[in-house]
Amino acid sequence: MNKPPAARFIATHTILTMDARHPYTAKSLVDAQDMHRTVMSGFRGWVTDGDLDARAQMGVLSTWSVDLKAGTLVLVVQSRVPGDWAGMPRGALTGKPHVMTVDRTFRPGDTLAFRTVVNPTHSRPSGPPAPDRSRGRRTAHTRPDHVKNWFVRRLQPPGEPRKAPDSVVRIGATAEPETLAVRMLPTVTSPSTHKALRIVRAEVRGTLTVTDPAALVDAMTQGIGPGRAYGCGLLLTR
Repeated sequence: MNKPPAARFIATHTILTMDARHPYTAKSLVDAQDMHRTVMSGFRGWVTDGDLDARAQMGVLSTWSVDLKAGTLVLVVQSRVPGDWAGMPRGALTGKPHVMTVDRTFRPGDTLAFRTVVNPTHSRPSGPPAPDRSRGRRTAHTRPDHVKNWFVRRLQPPGEPRKAPDSVVRIGATAEPETLAVRMLPTVTSPSTHKALRIVRAEVRGTLTVTDPAALVDAMTQGIGPGRAYGCGLLLTR
């Protein structure tokens, strides 16, 4: 069987180090919708105001971590287009944004260390079995073993198609499940305008072996799972 061809991934990565005690940053930490606005504030003018899929059009994905002892928040933003962070309030940033172009070519068999923060959800039936019943309510996994199973379902062994029989979209790489490390992260909410918003998050780390480079590039470009507007789904590799 012929190996899948190599595939190239190109994106802009911006690392913003912010003062966690500054009101602008502090508001983003307590309100997921405000964090979304902080991320998207760097991309004004690229698409029409009000476009519902603006984030997807520009390929904007993000992830963040906070060091409460040091009082810093590190925000990593990936995009298809360069961002402009000049509008950040004075004092919110502790230094100049670090911007880099990521240009990598992936081939079958390449091994990659990875980290991703995901919003691992599943559909829970809302009633008795019925052939015409619609999908059930989306429910988040809150146990590390369930999160690991959620991620393993998205792995793509050699020779397997990009979409699994149950329609789960795979990520173009595989891994040894027992080597994956899972850590539950604090749930983020929006106490103001989106009171029903509740994003359960988990960090997954490990080593991937590339099996389908084009599928991997799609996963890295589009993100994994739900919650992509709220700091989930960005697959970082090195």
